[in-house]
Amino acid sequence: MGGGRWTVVLDPHRWLELRRFRGLYESGAMSLREIAKETGLNRRTVAKYLSGRTPSAPPERAASDRPRRRVVDEVAPLIDAMLRAEILLKGAVIHERLVAEYGFTINYQRVKMYLQEARPRIAEELGISPGELAGLHRRFEVVPGAQAQVDWGDEGKILAHVGIPKVYSFHMTLSYSRDPFCCFTTSQDLATFFDCHRQAFAHFGGVPMSIVYDRTKTVVRRHVAPGEAVPLHPEAVAFAGHYDFDPDVLAAYRPTGKGRVERQVLIVRDHVLAGRAFSSIEEMNAAFTAWVPLRRAKVHGTHGEVIGLRAVRDHTALRPLPQSPYVVAQRHLRYVGKDCLVAFDANLYSVPAFRVRPRQLVEVRATKSQITLHATTPGAGGETLLAAHSRAVGRGARVVDERHWDGLPTGAGRRVTAGGDLPAPLQQRAQDSSSGSLMALLNRAAATQVEVGRRPLSVYDELTGTRPFTTHPNTKETP
Repeated sequence: MGGGRWTVVLDPHRWLELRRFRGLYESGAMSLREIAKETGLNRRTVAKYLSGRTPSAPPERAASDRPRRRVVDEVAPLIDAMLRAEILLKGAVIHERLVAEYGFTINYQRVKMYLQEARPRIAEELGISPGELAGLHRRFEVVPGAQAQVDWGDEGKILAHVGIPKVYSFHMTLSYSRDPFCCFTTSQDLATFFDCHRQAFAHFGGVPMSIVYDRTKTVVRRHVAPGEAVPLHPEAVAFAGHYDFDPDVLAAYRPTGKGRVERQVLIVRDHVLAGRAFSSIEEMNAAFTAWVPLRRAKVHGTHGEVIGLRAVRDHTALRPLPQSPYVVAQRHLRYVGKDCLVAFDANLYSVPAFRVRPRQLVEVRATKSQITLHATTPGAGGETLLAAHSRAVGRGARVVDERHWDGLPTGAGRRVTAGGDLPAPLQQRAQDSSSGSLMALLNRAAATQVEVGRRPLSVYDELTGTRPFTTHPNTKETP
């Protein structure tokens, strides 16, 4: 057929492989030369097939002893290794890492096509099958600088091998541009939560007009029935007032109300953490910082603009940062122990002994890095501060200022002796005694050398006027 250029030999695998390139060719994603190089076929053969003049059977490649090699085969071992580390790793993430970290210039479509074959194979090796869930929600849009969304991510035991049992990720996303911020922590307490806010504001260079939250206990003081006003945490109100933004608390069970940041949690997990090992929180934060330029260079699938260019308008519309930061403090009431120590968060902190009494109630104010202890009633000068300490890391620590124990018994006057020198008054009394026996009795070591006199018991009978073991003179002795 056609001058002998076609041979009717059925090859289903090659036939189906060539069919997959039709859409890429028609959309302009790949040229005839690239498809011919990828498939190992002659360019004219590929052109004839893709032009619509399809033969009755797939084309036959010229016989060769050399195995056909595709461009993607060069990076196939790396892709397989990434999939074994994280089977759900997305094709865009794999292509991004091949280009950024290994210097390959492979076409993304080739990586995507290889994953169609490789992912099921690796999943079968690992004995797992990936699945996805989808839901419906109402979309909304905002103007630049109007809104940010905040959420936590649980990264589990990613640092358990270095003794950190749990790691969390804090996320803030600008709703207009989807510009991301993320930092990793070991706690979700009040001080850490708002310290992450300060880092996010510095990252963006300003403060959005409102921030959307879940009903987390660091923002909401208590839960209320639907339709009622949500009571905010006092520190959250003070922090929002200082930075001039409005807290926006979602209705219960409405995670799609902050879908932009919910999605960002998954993106950071896929692009920054998946398939990698870390040894510290600092390494994790550095990995996110290195990835941000790559994210900002992407065209977002929803608003259709480059994230970084749209973020410029977002950042410009943000409110300026205040001159001084607001330091959030947790406030708790605790009792003073008899040892002048106050227990907080499984650690002990000292207070001055001359300013407290046992079982006195004091206020603990805890920031991320400092613990201050305050009296519940002001002193003579209106001062309530009792002590300030650096916050202990971990549990079971005892943070003590030795000056706080000034005036308490030290136990320095306690003495014991094994019979050495006697106090001076006793020594004088012993020297005045005419007999050395008193000195010997008072001195335990010398007492062992005292000579004791020995007398028969009859001497004591004579002195007392009794004669034991004798009968009365008027009685007869029985035989």
